[in-house]
Amino acid sequence: MDSLKVLCGVLFLLFLVIRARNDCPSFDCGYSNFTIRFPFRVGQQPQNCGYPGFDLSCDNQGNSILSLPYSGDFFVRDINYLTQEIQLYDYCLPRQLLNLNLSSSPFKAAYTQNYTFLSCSSDIVRSKFTVIDCLSNSTTSILATPSLTLARAMNMCTILVTSPIPVSWPSENEDGFSAKLNGDLLLSWDLPNCEYCEANGEICGYAKNTTLEISCFDNPGTGGSRSLYIIRIIALSFVVPAITCSMGMSCYICMTDRRGRRRRRENNTAQNSTAATIAPQPTTMVAGLDDSTIETYEKVVLGESGRLPGFHDVSCPICLTDYRPKESIRCIPDCRHCFHADCIDEWLRRNGSCPVCRNSPSPSTLTPNT
Repeated sequence: MDSLKVLCGVLFLLFLVIRARNDCPSFDCGYSNFTIRFPFRVGQQPQNCGYPGFDLSCDNQGNSILSLPYSGDFFVRDINYLTQEIQLYDYCLPRQLLNLNLSSSPFKAAYTQNYTFLSCSSDIVRSKFTVIDCLSNSTTSILATPSLTLARAMNMCTILVTSPIPVSWPSENEDGFSAKLNGDLLLSWDLPNCEYCEANGEICGYAKNTTLEISCFDNPGTGGSRSLYIIRIIALSFVVPAITCSMGMSCYICMTDRRGRRRRRENNTAQNSTAATIAPQPTTMVAGLDDSTIETYEKVVLGESGRLPGFHDVSCPICLTDYRPKESIRCIPDCRHCFHADCIDEWLRRNGSCPVCRNSPSPSTLTPNT
């Protein structure tokens, strides 16, 4: 019974582990070609579904949004879990880049390059240079260039700021001028490091809910993997013995119960037999008398009157015929009931009691009256 409890406990823990994994399914805001999963999580999911700093949200249009501390919100265009990169965009990305600060986030830029932002009169530059439209208006145009030398040579423009801008690859030629900076912002992360899991077709997750230790788990979208195979083997290795043990215990309990009922029946039968032996039902059995005993009973020969002296009986209670002169009459001692001698003698040979009152008197010799 103890082993069965242990097996049930292990199966319950295994169920909790599998259930815990199912509490963090892949999520999709609706308007994207990627799924949101660990290390990212959406606000309504449990905390253990994501790594700190990887919180996403969804807007009413089905867009995925990443909020960076000190930098604001960015739309997410794509997430590459294998290379650990996230691709961000905004309707006016240059404005976001001017205030970009990644110091309090888990993300970093692959490369940064200094860009100088200039404010110029629209009449002078719009026909000659690439303008950042979302930062410009009808009278003022905003330009950005990686060449500080050329920026300083633009006497008709005002230098606003020189800021490091994340780029996919640094430009080796600083002679180029005026960039729109409207490409996507590509950021990467080092922790948690899930490259090994992703390369093996698995996904990352917390090994334990109480620590930040990472482990690999089956990816439900792959239709099975080594982890799922191992989990199935472990489950079967516990389920089959548990079922076998349960059936064995059921059979044992059934046989024990049946054996107990049989023993109780046998004990009850033995007790009843003992009680019958100790206290048998009273029975009255009177054996017949032998002729020598019968002859000790009083015998009378009737006179001419045909009546017994001192008795009022005129007929034999056995044969129901009247007494006649010269007939032999025998009387039972004590009760004094009298009968034809032939009738009572035959009766007493079979029964030792009076046929009228059923008394069994002690034999005594009575003086016959003639």
